[in-house]
Amino acid sequence: MDRYTNFQNLEQSEHQYADYRILWRMGNSGIAIISIHGGEIEPGTTRIADAIAGEEHSFYSFEGMKKTDNLTLHITSSRFDEPTAMEIVCHSNIIISIHGCAIMESEIHLGGLDDELKNRIRQELQDSGFKTILSADPRFSALNQRNICNLCGRGMGVQMEISRGLRAKMFRDLTPEGRMYRTPLFTRFTGSVRKAIAPFALENFENEPLQGTD
Repeated sequence: MDRYTNFQNLEQSEHQYADYRILWRMGNSGIAIISIHGGEIEPGTTRIADAIAGEEHSFYSFEGMKKTDNLTLHITSSRFDEPTAMEIVCHSNIIISIHGCAIMESEIHLGGLDDELKNRIRQELQDSGFKTILSADPRFSALNQRNICNLCGRGMGVQMEISRGLRAKMFRDLTPEGRMYRTPLFTRFTGSVRKAIAPFALENFENEPLQGTD
């Protein structure tokens, strides 16, 4: 059970730049790669999302920065409503939401309502040697229309749950210092996802500038 049911509840008790921070930039492809449980909440997801986004796709991360108990900052995907995230979602045609789960086997669970994009990502990852599952598990399936990955212009997106076992192999280790050192597996994984989503990018997609964001 999450401590906070929405961002307004969280910001009344937690302090930006001390307990959490928000990273974002806008791309021009119509695709946004987001990590709403980044930093120390689900370690490695911020760096993975950032690398997949590159320069052309939009990027967002809500990062836990507390010395301990960062899981208290977890807001479930169907209730996550931090204002900058919601603006980016509303300005995007496709959302890919990057998460981390506690499973120690090296695997990826794909959810969300966008079956076409899920299948393409799955194929590219499998071709690159990654165990990838189209998940029916309610923890990972992301079929709720209110899930943040499904709130984009198409009304359907993709949620990627990357196991802890796989994330640990993408970096020297999952400590803040260890995540500064990426392994070849990180490059292979993020490159495969970038290849999968490239055909879905919109040329000359026009984003209105975000207002009132940090």
